[in-house]
Amino acid sequence: MITVLFVCLGNICRSPMAEAVFRHKVNQRGLSEQIEVDSAGTGDWHIGKIPHEGTRKLLDSWRISYEGMSARQVQHEDLSDFDYVIAMDNTNAENLSALPGGSEADILKFMDLLPEEKLREVPDPYFTGNFEEVYRLIDSGCDVLLDRIVNEKL
Repeated sequence: MITVLFVCLGNICRSPMAEAVFRHKVNQRGLSEQIEVDSAGTGDWHIGKIPHEGTRKLLDSWRISYEGMSARQVQHEDLSDFDYVIAMDNTNAENLSALPGGSEADILKFMDLLPEEKLREVPDPYFTGNFEEVYRLIDSGCDVLLDRIVNEKL
């Protein structure tokens, strides 16, 4: 089983959107028995909460399920338990690296999947309100990530 963890600040906007979109793409390719997906936040403000209304509305519009998802805080064990740990921005990557074992972990910055984009971080729609831009980036980046996993691991 290949495991993927998306990480943002509060785990209610970007990382659950990435989890839902990536899981949807995994299911479409018939790989759900081979790839497991999760998300977490570096902060603890939203633990147990469902994804943000903006994320839910956007996922609903694309008919992508977020059923059963609730925010959780990343744990240092996640760094060794997951094959791919993907930070949505530089601060998340720094916070992950600061966890015990984090400096040795292979943490990927999401926007490194999209080198042609000018943005180098996935903007936080909790503050910008632009969930559509975040979806566009996540949709494209998840395609690249899934192709990479299939080519590298499956």
